Amino acid sequence: MRSYDDTTSQHPLRRRTLLGAAAAGVALAAVEGTAAAAGFGWSDDGTQYVLDTGAGLVFKVSKSTGDLTSLVYKGTEYEGYGGKHSHVESGLGASTVTLAQIGSTVLVTVVHGTLRHYIAARSGLNNVYLWTDKADTSFTATRFIARLKPGIFPNAGPDSWVEGADTVIEAGDVWQRADGHTRSKHYSGVRVMDYDTVGYTTGSVGLWMVRSNHEKASGGPFYRSLLRHSNELGVGLYEILHYNQSQTEAMRFGLQGPYLLAFTDGGTPSSALFAANHDTSWVDGLGIPGWVGAAGRGRVAGVGLAGMAADHPYTVGLANADAQYWTRATAGTGAFSCRGMLPGTYTLTVYKGELAVHTGTVTVTAGTATALHTITLTNDPSTAPAIWRIGDWDGTPGEFKNAALMTYAHPADVRAASWTGNVVLGAGDVSASFPCYVWKDVNDGVLVYFRLTAAQAAAAHTLRIGVTTAFLNGRPQVTVNDWVSAIPSPPTQPSTRSLTNGSYRGNNHTFTYVVPASAWKTDPSQYNVLRLNVVSGSTGTGFLSAGTAFDCVDLLP
Repeated sequence: MRSYDDTTSQHPLRRRTLLGAAAAGVALAAVEGTAAAAGFGWSDDGTQYVLDTGAGLVFKVSKSTGDLTSLVYKGTEYEGYGGKHSHVESGLGASTVTLAQIGSTVLVTVVHGTLRHYIAARSGLNNVYLWTDKADTSFTATRFIARLKPGIFPNAGPDSWVEGADTVIEAGDVWQRADGHTRSKHYSGVRVMDYDTVGYTTGSVGLWMVRSNHEKASGGPFYRSLLRHSNELGVGLYEILHYNQSQTEAMRFGLQGPYLLAFTDGGTPSSALFAANHDTSWVDGLGIPGWVGAAGRGRVAGVGLAGMAADHPYTVGLANADAQYWTRATAGTGAFSCRGMLPGTYTLTVYKGELAVHTGTVTVTAGTATALHTITLTNDPSTAPAIWRIGDWDGTPGEFKNAALMTYAHPADVRAASWTGNVVLGAGDVSASFPCYVWKDVNDGVLVYFRLTAAQAAAAHTLRIGVTTAFLNGRPQVTVNDWVSAIPSPPTQPSTRSLTNGSYRGNNHTFTYVVPASAWKTDPSQYNVLRLNVVSGSTGTGFLSAGTAFDCVDLLP
């Protein structure tokens, strides 16, 4: 990707740029004398604004809808499929669209009701810069989708399918191939904190969506959502800020961006464009309402974390109703730093894996760093001694059977091991034989066999079951030998599909059952039998029946 330094090159603006600016009522004083790559500028073809980066990328924006209607890179058109273009949501429709050139940036403003959207070109840079400002709930989601022509990039990956050959097996968006592998636009396989860019490459040209910092998004660092899709009819690249699939938070409002579409000569975009590294000082002078530059932001820095488990990563999340941020804690010390935060008071949450093990509050002030002393972690359930434990308390079902596959495949996938089967403690890898998910209509009634000593069998014990999400209010009721627990109340969980669309992430919850001494086998040579059943007041069938995802199961002394 060619870079451009506007401090070392000076090129006169083209005549069409000046004429277009005058026609649009742009003050010429704002554009005269600025740096520009050869050919950089814009024009008005009557129905569209045509923006030329001067470095190989020319793109068009509809003057009536604000849709991105053309992406021509080095002479090849990449934009559009199925008669649709690239846009916010599924297209805004009739909008007020204006253009201004400020120095070496051309900025298009799209206004539709209370939503404002911005599209920019910078001289010499083959990127389309984007911002979205949603003020209220008049839009139920917040996304930008770049629709790309079929047949240019390889149609491969878990988020690709062939509509003419594959079979729909769920909700119109989960497909099964002839070989039994499953595909869906939902199967990104990664959390938002794990990627900076997503896209496609032919080896000689690449087109990528570089995500924003997601400070106005919802769901936190572990959220999974649509990132891209491809089939023989077209290709999509997404920036998802709020999407009501497995969503755990209310939507946030305000200006989000920049996120961008970046063309390269085959490789991934420069890391200088990634949200954590991007120097956005050039945005300060564009006059975008709601924009807060570096000077209006603050930072939180922590000395470290005490009480960490050496074999788990730790993440520090900071969130309030207006913004969210996160940062990885340093292995060993737990030191952390989060910069670029909007001023305000935040809930600070320390996650072991994806399990909250500490919460507190912190206030951020513009232009300063808030320093925090060592935080001692006291809410890790793993620190409690256990008679036995299946899995680990880390907020994920990662240790369990089929867990890794479920972030990029459907439970019906041929690659999944049998969902049925029982567990015998003390016989092999117990966690690997315990299913990550249990559904009422698929593998209900998982049995766990275990022995107790005479002393252990003489006392009551607490059984804990940690879950990460649930579908249709599915929750575990337990039977120990002949003793049956009460039916627990359902915790708050997302109301949409989760277990079948690549996400185990909901609201972590621990169910606690006090099992009386009278429930146990008194002969230490005999197995006690724990039965796990999913109960729910809602009905469904197969993998869309009530179900839940497990984090950990243990029995305390």
